[in-house]
Amino acid sequence: MRKSSVAISMTALGVSILIFLMLNIMLGSVSIPAGTVVRIVFGGDESNEIWRNIIFKLRFPQSLTAIVAGAGLAVSGLLMQTVFHNPLAGPSVLGISSGASLGVGFVVLLSGVFGGVALSRLGVIGEMTITIAAIVGSLLVLALIAWVARKVRGNVTLLIIGVMIGYIANAIIGVLKFFSVEEDIRAYVIWGLGSFARVSGGQTTTFIVLMACLLPFTLLLAKTLNLLLLGDYYAGNLGLNIKKARLIVILWAGVLVAIVTAYCGPIVFLGLAVPHLCRGIFRTADHRVLLPACILTGASLALICNLIARLPWMDGALPVNSVTALVGAPVVLWVLFKKRKSGA
Repeated sequence: MRKSSVAISMTALGVSILIFLMLNIMLGSVSIPAGTVVRIVFGGDESNEIWRNIIFKLRFPQSLTAIVAGAGLAVSGLLMQTVFHNPLAGPSVLGISSGASLGVGFVVLLSGVFGGVALSRLGVIGEMTITIAAIVGSLLVLALIAWVARKVRGNVTLLIIGVMIGYIANAIIGVLKFFSVEEDIRAYVIWGLGSFARVSGGQTTTFIVLMACLLPFTLLLAKTLNLLLLGDYYAGNLGLNIKKARLIVILWAGVLVAIVTAYCGPIVFLGLAVPHLCRGIFRTADHRVLLPACILTGASLALICNLIARLPWMDGALPVNSVTALVGAPVVLWVLFKKRKSGA
């Protein structure tokens, strides 16, 4: 793809983010006239305090959360697919999301049994506890994966170990559910459905700042990822330290997944589908193009999913995972059929 075409496509993706951002701010269960929304956003209408609160305390933070979460998951998926040479590898492939789920499972599912009160009743304190538990759980699994990555050579072995960690975490969560009270189980299931609306108040700023600091640094991995595409033998002959490069990529992808999962819950399919969409749009395997493309496409697609999840004529909001699965599953099926057609 020529540079001019790449620039046009990147610009179009940037414009799409702005369009879907405005649609997310304008549309929702509460009907606000489009002109009023524009005036409130640009500080020209101070008359309706309720509408201002809806826009600036609910819709705008939720939209920003969707943008950075979608970008983070998309980049993480691209890193995983490259390092494992597997088009169906996603952000959760190493069990990092399962580690976050396990951490949340311990504090949510056991709070009613040992604490005497469900964590979901504690409001902001409960939400902060869930976030911290998810971060601790995911980082512990990430540390284990990093240790294993230094001990084993093959990507397949590391991939299998990650899958086994996921199974073990799910088994422990199943045992915790058996001993938990109904209210705690319900709170855990709701967390597992994923939501961009869960992040609020000071957490929104913290989440956005963290992701805004991490995402630009992924662009520095473009050369390493391009070398990894050549295979270990050729990359090694070109001077790349395979073990070190693989460890850095896995750690970076894992940190992105850990933070997004901690704040938004386990969001599925975005990280798996977006890299394939970008390869189809830009028709290249060059990560100097794919990395920024995934950031923009992931942000735009997350805004679309968030918009569908809370369509104006619905009183509540659909689980984000239901929408992302409907969007992402056809992409995965397309990859499978395409791979079979090519004889791979």
